[in-house]
Amino acid sequence: MDFLGKFPAMSRGELRDFKKGIDGSFSEFTSEHGEAIESFFDPLLHFLVWFEKLLLATPWPLILLIIGVFSWLGSRSVKIVIGAVLAFVAIGYFGMWKDTMSTLAIVSVATLICISIGIPIGILMARSKYAQAFVTPLLDVMQTIPAFVYLIPVVMLLGIGKVPGLIAVCIYALPPIVRLTNLGIRLVSKEALEAADAFGANYRQRLFDVQIPLALPNIFAGINQTIMMALSMVVIASMIGVAGLGVPVLRSISNQYLALGLLNGLAIVALAIIFDRVTQQYGKRLQKHRHGDLHE
Repeated sequence: MDFLGKFPAMSRGELRDFKKGIDGSFSEFTSEHGEAIESFFDPLLHFLVWFEKLLLATPWPLILLIIGVFSWLGSRSVKIVIGAVLAFVAIGYFGMWKDTMSTLAIVSVATLICISIGIPIGILMARSKYAQAFVTPLLDVMQTIPAFVYLIPVVMLLGIGKVPGLIAVCIYALPPIVRLTNLGIRLVSKEALEAADAFGANYRQRLFDVQIPLALPNIFAGINQTIMMALSMVVIASMIGVAGLGVPVLRSISNQYLALGLLNGLAIVALAIIFDRVTQQYGKRLQKHRHGDLHE
């Protein structure tokens, strides 16, 4: 049978052989290199487990104090600080403290990984059109492919557990920080770069003293979106062994527990709102400082 009447279509037998070839090759790769890949991610697993245990072992008043301090440092808003603290008090009151700490651990670690990988890639894309031409299609695939599809190779390689879930979260949450870092660097005005050159700045000084500081509002917008996307993956990641608020949500779906799903879903929403408001306010403050420096 021809495809659109012009090109010969693959027969069912050929298609079956093609799929078997891909599955067989990946299974062979997994059996040969699976242990080495797992060993490579062992330090990440140990750090994630340590950080989760640290949050769980920390007394709740200290957690509330830390949340309040970070909210104030980021937003400088008493309303946001009070709202964040009250949200965590409500989470503890309704018995979701342990799951929330587990979710907070994986989202925090995933965000740190995305920042450490995404910002250098974004800078590279801003400096090289070849890097941008290569990375942009990869980001498009990462953002549009259904999350369940890339869970398959991750689970085949690493099995069920925290690290596969963390990798899945990072794949889904990485593109915003890369794109917005690239955009922020490219939006730095030519006048600022010419002024840096006039003062004899080298490449490193131009990057770290001019481009990155002026691009910080865009970079923090990328961090904001990365955190939001990481939180949105909590439920899906719980399907492959990640503890947290996603586990009760899945249990409520399978058992039709409305109250359980609603409460844990609202806890995820509360975390998202807190992170969103704090990072947005911090980005706005950076924008004001930048405009003030430009006017001066």
